[in-house]
Amino acid sequence: MHTRIPMIAGNWKMNLTLEASKDLVGTLSADMKDLEGVEVLVAPPFTALGVVREAIDGTGILLAAQNMHWEKSGAYTGEVSPAMLLEAGCSHVILGHSERRTLFQETDDMVNQKVKAAVDSNLIPLVCMGETLEQREAGRTFDVIRNQLDRSLMAFKEEKTIPAATILAYEPVWAIGTGKTATPEQAQDVHAFIRNWLKETFDQESAGAIRILYGGSVKPDNVADLMSQPDLDGALVGGASLKADSFGKLLHFKDL
Repeated sequence: MHTRIPMIAGNWKMNLTLEASKDLVGTLSADMKDLEGVEVLVAPPFTALGVVREAIDGTGILLAAQNMHWEKSGAYTGEVSPAMLLEAGCSHVILGHSERRTLFQETDDMVNQKVKAAVDSNLIPLVCMGETLEQREAGRTFDVIRNQLDRSLMAFKEEKTIPAATILAYEPVWAIGTGKTATPEQAQDVHAFIRNWLKETFDQESAGAIRILYGGSVKPDNVADLMSQPDLDGALVGGASLKADSFGKLLHFKDL
């Protein structure tokens, strides 16, 4: 029987100044003094990684980047490498976020290359997947998720093993930044599907160990219901992670 430690991850996207970033994690660290059994991760913009790294030193807050390239170096203007993220103090990196897929045309193959490069560099990948509203209404949710899993994690499939530290995130595209949220039951159905895919593709050990987060308009007023589902191991939070008050409440979801 595995005990998967819940994680609340804040994806700040293209928001917050250096000073605001520093203030936010300062307040969060104070909120965490009586927090037990929950991991906290923040993913600031690249420009704020250094400032946030210093501010979270000794707090237990984990640092992630929002994206990276799969190459170690080269003529890739505007990109950053795994080594650069490690040097900046990151332990995790978010890969395959729906905004990267839809706005910047990232493919499953690109995500797969990034996932492999992250693991090879000792970064923990937080790999995202999710369906559009059109795909859900057409009854294609599970087909879409399976395809994204198969292709975005192809390197793991070929090696027939997946690191237990890997984190997956289900983020229905129709619920991101829209105010709409999958019902706890809808989210659980997809999370259970993902966990079963892990079991079928790898083994029961991997399925029991790997955390699956939910992302999509998570807020203090819905986080407790979402987290009550057996296969939801945390939340990947966007807008609600930009303010200390709402982020702090999410960390204490057990008390809501």
